[in-house]
Amino acid sequence: MTQWQGAPERRSVRPEAVAAAARVVAAGGRPGRLGVVLGTGLGGLVERLENLSLIEGRAAGWLEPSTATGHAGRIACGTLGGCPLVALQGRIHAYEGFETEALTRGVELLAALGVTRVLLTNASGGLQPDMHSGELMIVNGHLQLPRRGATLPRLSPADPSPPPPAAGGDPLQGECYDSQLVTLSLAAARRAGALARVGTYACLLGPSYETRAEYRMLRRLGADAVGMSTLPEVRAARSLGLEVVAVSVVTNVARPDALEHTDAAEVCRLAATAAEGIWAIVRALAAEEFCGDFRGDTT
Repeated sequence: MTQWQGAPERRSVRPEAVAAAARVVAAGGRPGRLGVVLGTGLGGLVERLENLSLIEGRAAGWLEPSTATGHAGRIACGTLGGCPLVALQGRIHAYEGFETEALTRGVELLAALGVTRVLLTNASGGLQPDMHSGELMIVNGHLQLPRRGATLPRLSPADPSPPPPAAGGDPLQGECYDSQLVTLSLAAARRAGALARVGTYACLLGPSYETRAEYRMLRRLGADAVGMSTLPEVRAARSLGLEVVAVSVVTNVARPDALEHTDAAEVCRLAATAAEGIWAIVRALAAEEFCGDFRGDTT
């Protein structure tokens, strides 16, 4: 797949990411072409990979440990249909007290391991009344509310310069999501029998769930689902020149006039029900026509 219109020039990963990737390989990991970040309740999908190696995130010596429910913090290296794949079982969140630079280390590690395309998954609250729990939303736009600090996340706190500009200006003012991959992902999920649509994802800081007023506001702003993650990774991946796909699992549907109790354990349980649809998307992205010619270099 060619780089999409308006994609930024690829930015080099930091030396810390390169060193972390070397430590992962030394611990038994391998480079990959496709990267996957598995959000709440989806970490078990790595067990379906062939030639699986599971490595604790601390082996990288760079990734911060997550305290959130359903985020194991391991690195999974394997293959799928001949495609070398690296997956992160979970992520850290801003509400855990981490700065943007730490939130994006996982994506930067994937890039250092050779990944050129990344699938980012999360659990979210549905904002449209016709949504159902377990439905997949392929993200084709986002709202970041609020933004902490600068509009362009620096991959290094000591680096005053932002990522290189894309054609036409700020690389984060253009499209973040490859339209061809959105179409591919939607078709793959539906072929697997999953309920799926495309839509706009809104990111709030959390950790509290939204109020009635916030649900109404987000719907009026054009959001279809709301969560507490993923956008820092999207923005970092774009600045690194990676192809980006993002998928939200709708775990609960927000009805402002009839709010229901939601907790982290229930979100994990509901997210896991969407595993087949997510797996179908992973398989489509790892199809042989994309990855078959990859040759990993572990030196």
